[in-house]
Order: sequence, then structure tokens, then C-alpha cells
Amino acid sequence: MKKSAMFLCLLLMVILLGGCLPGDGTTAGEKPAGFLWGIWHGLIAPISFIISLFKENIGIYEITNSGWPYNLGYLLAIGGSSGGTVHYRKRRR
Repeated sequence: MKKSAMFLCLLLMVILLGGCLPGDGTTAGEKPAGFLWGIWHGLIAPISFIISLFKENIGIYEITNSGWPYNLGYLLAIGGSSGGTVHYRKRRR
């Protein structure tokens, strides 16, 4: 019972978050995506990539953005969500 409830919650979350994907037309030239949108788009980049394989108007990166603040947020989220690039492990003795 718990696994099916967890799956339904995850599926509902993916459907609801689908409206916040980059390249879906929600940001216009008057109001470009900024730092916080960059963080959000970086966090959902794996989901965006999978959806972009099936829909042409969805991308993994918002083209209408504010420049370096958006890029910084995007890169911070990509690096943070993947666990970073440097992993330290304890040595066994």
C-alpha cells in the first residue's frame, strides 16, 4: 500500500511540475527568467530532458533568461543536485 501511494504522489508531483519546465513559453522577453528560475530549471533538468525527447517546445534550458544570474543558478542547481563533482571518501585502514 505504501509503495503505490508513494508512486501516485511522485506521479502527481511530476505532472504538476510539468508546467514549470523551461521553454514552455511562461517567460516572455519582458520578464526573463532570473536566478531563482535558474535554480529551479537546474533541479528539474533530468525531468526536462526526458520530456524534451517527446515534445519539441520543451527544452532543458530557458533561452529567454537574465544572463549570468540565471546561468549561475542553473549551474549551482545542476552541481548540487548531482552531489557535486568532488566526492571525499574515507580510507580504510
